[in-house]
This record gives sequence, structure tokens and C-alpha cells, in this order.
Amino acid sequence: MEWLDFSTDNCSVQRTVGLVGEKWSLLILRDAVNGIRRFDHFRRHVGLSEAVLADRLRRLVAAGILETAPYRDPGNRTRHEYRLTPKGWDLWPVVVALMQWGDKHTADPGGPSVTIRHTGCGAPVRLSVVCGEGHDALTPRDVTAAPGPSALRHSPRREA
Repeated sequence: MEWLDFSTDNCSVQRTVGLVGEKWSLLILRDAVNGIRRFDHFRRHVGLSEAVLADRLRRLVAAGILETAPYRDPGNRTRHEYRLTPKGWDLWPVVVALMQWGDKHTADPGGPSVTIRHTGCGAPVRLSVVCGEGHDALTPRDVTAAPGPSALRHSPRREA
């Protein structure tokens, strides 16, 4: 397969980036996987304007990544908090991968600002790509990309 022979019009990476690849959306996801649910908490922690936050939350809800649930603090009106859906939780490894890449390449000299550990034994968690047959962690040289069932060939472009 020659990568350039195929169109990226229906690429899953492109579609995913269109949903969550923007900075603020990724930071909202980071906070959501760490238990943030309320609008004011997102705003304070992520540090963006109400309008931008409302827009990103609306997009993530429309994409089925977050869902809203009503809550009411005593003496206040009913509001909605934002919870990850199963589709949203499927992005958790993406958040972990970004964090681990950042820890390796962009962390402060003193080390990472957050660590994640296995609750059962306390060991650090590391993300890896594995084969469905149980082989150890794979590198890019261990895999082969091939056209999938919905791969589209590039149509030849006409020269003007």
C-alpha cells in the first residue's frame, strides 16, 4: 500500500481531531477524566471564557462524548453538570498518551506535575500498543498499515 494512493477524506484520525483535537476540548477532557463536572469548576481550572467553554461543552455533548445531568445545590436553581459517556471514557487512553508524551518531552525539570499509578499495587501506569494475540508492547516497526474496508483511492487530479 502506498499511503499517498489513498484519500484521507474518511480518515478516523481526521474525524477524531475534528471532534476533540482542539486545545480547549482536550483540556476539558483532561479535567473530566479527573472528576471535574461543573461548568464553574471547568472554567476556573482550564481558564477560559464562559462563551468558549459553553461552546466546547456543547460540542462535546453533541458528539456524545459528554452528557449532562441535573443537580441542585440547596437554595440555588437547577443546573447541569457534565459527565463522560462510555464514548468519552474511550478517550481516556488518548489523554494518558498525551500526558506521557508530555512527561517525556515537555515536563518541568523537576518532573511531571501529575503521576498516575495502579490503585491495586501502586506501580506507575504506562500506555503501550499491544497485539490482540498477547505479544509484548509493539513499536511502529512491528506493525503494518493496510487499507481498511472503507478506504478510498485518490481520484486523479486534472492539471489546469
